[in-house]
Amino acid sequence: MTIKEIAVKSIQELPEDATWEDIQERINFVAGVRKGLRELDEGKGILHEKVREDFREWLSS
Repeated sequence: MTIKEIAVKSIQELPEDATWEDIQERINFVAGVRKGLRELDEGKGILHEKVREDFREWLSS
């Protein structure tokens, strides 16, 4: 599926009374998720245990 097809499908799934802001938020959300998945595929993710360790540190300060 092309990026344009994904965008069109995402917009079509919104309710009929969707605003321009709703459309923009949906597109930004989908783009962000796709970017995150691409980064994970490229090995740029953060290990779950590292995130848990960081949170423990932040919350105990």
